[in-house]
Amino acid sequence: MAGKAQERRKALRKKLIDLAEAHIASDGIGAVKARALAKEANCAVGAIYNVFDDLHDIVIAVNGRTFQRLGQAVADSLVGKEAESPTDQLITMSYAYLEFAAANPNRWRTLFDVQMSTEMVVPQWYLDELERLFGFIAGPVSRCFPEMSAADVALMTRALFSSVHGIVLLGLEKRISAVPPDHLRHMIAMLLVNATGNK
Repeated sequence: MAGKAQERRKALRKKLIDLAEAHIASDGIGAVKARALAKEANCAVGAIYNVFDDLHDIVIAVNGRTFQRLGQAVADSLVGKEAESPTDQLITMSYAYLEFAAANPNRWRTLFDVQMSTEMVVPQWYLDELERLFGFIAGPVSRCFPEMSAADVALMTRALFSSVHGIVLLGLEKRISAVPPDHLRHMIAMLLVNATGNK
């Protein structure tokens, strides 16, 4: 009996993640509502909190999937380009990041829209996916700056990521401060060439 109950919990958990992901993909993080999820999953609202602590945990689970897809897109962009310069590899990965964000705007925004408090415990698997993404960037960064310590490489990796992310974010926003879409790739390349010394 315990085995069947565990299977039902696992099935409900997956169904809720699937449903939340569909809502996020179409309407963003604000569309994840307990009553709507319960109705679509054909379960009581209380059943949701038997498999998740709260809606925040469901969104984290969806973000885990998105990080996996994003990491795969970045990794795929480097296939066959192992001989490129580290700067060119960074540019290639950044273009893949831009393309992923443009193709999956709501999923991508939700990665950064989750509010975290100091009391919240981030799952280790989530941190691992994030580190995996940064790991792709850190390799070329360390080759651009061989004199840097591992700690400084980690900081530079995050600095470059943050810079590219800012360009992509402004480029995808439909606001007066938006970056013209046809300038995005050129801006990203200019940033990375100048930041790395085109190594």
